[in-house]
Amino acid sequence: MTGPSLVNAPPRGEAERGREARPLAAGAAAHERLRVFSDGAARGNPGPAGAGAVVAAEDGRILDRLGRYLGEQTNNFAEYHGLLLGLRRALELGAREVEVYADSQLMIRQLGGQYRVRNAGLRPLFDQALSLLRRFRRFELHHIPREQNAEADEMSNRAIDERL
Repeated sequence: MTGPSLVNAPPRGEAERGREARPLAAGAAAHERLRVFSDGAARGNPGPAGAGAVVAAEDGRILDRLGRYLGEQTNNFAEYHGLLLGLRRALELGAREVEVYADSQLMIRQLGGQYRVRNAGLRPLFDQALSLLRRFRRFELHHIPREQNAEADEMSNRAIDERL
């Protein structure tokens, strides 16, 4: 998919279970629209895996870099976890709209409704991602080439290397 897949959804008011939002730092302003770059990596499939995300303002300024070590998992599992990290942080930063950028065509097309989720292990992650996306007033999904996702890729690999 070379172009964006635009998906609009109404916001949902329910809080995400099992996770408290980090408050904004003193003096920090909420951002209306944020960009989330997400990635996942697995060395072997399955193998040691990490999730990464970079949250940026509309002007390109990076607001946060996130990574999480996932243990022995598949690449697709890691891709979804990278997205979940970024979406949660965008909500914590007060975003009402989000643009998602990922190099996983499978994940972007599943979330956009072009592909079904056939893997039972991915279904709960897909459901979580869709639930988070629906909390935004508006969201866009973009499949991008791997080269344009270098910072999120760096975070997913760093998560494996450093067991973040």
